[in-house]
Amino acid sequence: MGTSIIGLNRDLPALNIPFIREMAEITYHMWTFGWDERNGGNISRILDEAEVAPYINLNGNGRIITLSFPVPELAGKIFVVTGSGKYFRNVITDPETNLGVIRVMASGEHVEVLWGFKGDTLPTSELASHFMSHIERLRIDPSHRVVIHNHATNVIAMTFVHDLDEKKFTKTLWQMCTECIVVFPEGVGVLPWMVPGSAEIGRKTADKMKSGRVVIWPHHGIFGSGSTIDDAFGLIETVEKAAQVYMLTAGHSIKQAITDRELSDLAEAFGVTPVAGILED
Repeated sequence: MGTSIIGLNRDLPALNIPFIREMAEITYHMWTFGWDERNGGNISRILDEAEVAPYINLNGNGRIITLSFPVPELAGKIFVVTGSGKYFRNVITDPETNLGVIRVMASGEHVEVLWGFKGDTLPTSELASHFMSHIERLRIDPSHRVVIHNHATNVIAMTFVHDLDEKKFTKTLWQMCTECIVVFPEGVGVLPWMVPGSAEIGRKTADKMKSGRVVIWPHHGIFGSGSTIDDAFGLIETVEKAAQVYMLTAGHSIKQAITDRELSDLAEAFGVTPVAGILED
């Protein structure tokens, strides 16, 4: 717990820094849920310069990392990101090795390390998917800040036994828990199976993020976005709970369910608009 951040005027334990503690706590929490075995999962959060400057030298530490995918749209933006190959359970005890604070340089072709990634650690191998998703979500929602990817157990299980048509997948999730249509009325995006870590899966994920905040990677996991860590995590948590209820009831004789009319009533009561083409009139 003694890891320090070199600030402008003082040294502080890393876990005393609000955004570092937040990342350490949520990564450990997801690990205890069993959603981030080994080095599975990754998180990126946009930081405002004003929240970073009191703790971290904005001149950087001199280390520059070349990106395989230019992101000029994010030039100047600062992120706290999980490291490639790092275990979520270790973030809370050694944040400086397992996390990094990076800033996208003016060209969008490199990032500079402001803090962390000790021992030549690199940002998550899913950085392409994160950055591309950030770009699309910011175009839609200026308050957007967070992308979380994890291996939510029941979501993965559901992709083995449920039709992967995203309208059907969405409707099933909505029907599992009363709150679901309220939490994600835009539904969920579902990709075909793809090799992770590539720019291609990043582009496909970001394309789905144009119309929603959740993307499911079959047999792999889930991507969720939000304005805060709590927002993005709560979204994933809700989808996972619905998937768990589905897996508990699949194969059983269903005697009653939430109807389309009841789902429409829920949406009206909570002032949300369900994505078109799923509920019957």
